[in-house]
Amino acid sequence: MSARLDYNKVDPRGTQALLGLHKYIEHSGLEASLIDLVNVRISQINGCAYCIRAHTEEATARGESQHRLHLLRVWPEGPFSERERAALAWAEAITYVGDQRDQAPVDDAVYARARAQFSDSDLVALTYTAIAMNAWNRLAIAFRKPDPALSAG
Repeated sequence: MSARLDYNKVDPRGTQALLGLHKYIEHSGLEASLIDLVNVRISQINGCAYCIRAHTEEATARGESQHRLHLLRVWPEGPFSERERAALAWAEAITYVGDQRDQAPVDDAVYARARAQFSDSDLVALTYTAIAMNAWNRLAIAFRKPDPALSAG
């Protein structure tokens, strides 16, 4: 599958805006390990190979275990804290918002679980984390962003 176009070369202003959001997230006070887990999980859901690879490598470089990363697809059964589980449930609800036709999107139980673990500002930052990762995934998937690390193998 070949790349379609380089969105950043066409108009870098959108990338710059997303990088500004990324900077906000980095300085929000959320744990880097939590952000890593959310980024990898959302990329798994969306099927973005580029982002799965990149964020798995970042998480590993920051000390995340391969064991936990392997179990991230089944996080409700994996070795994750209640705070991490609440974050992953929240991120999944936001990511699946358009697929939840039989129930209210981002239901009250998921919200209550997140509220029990996160302050107001942390929950807002976590929400922006999910929004940003979904945006990056959609750009990479829509324009078939090539990943030299995947084609080198």
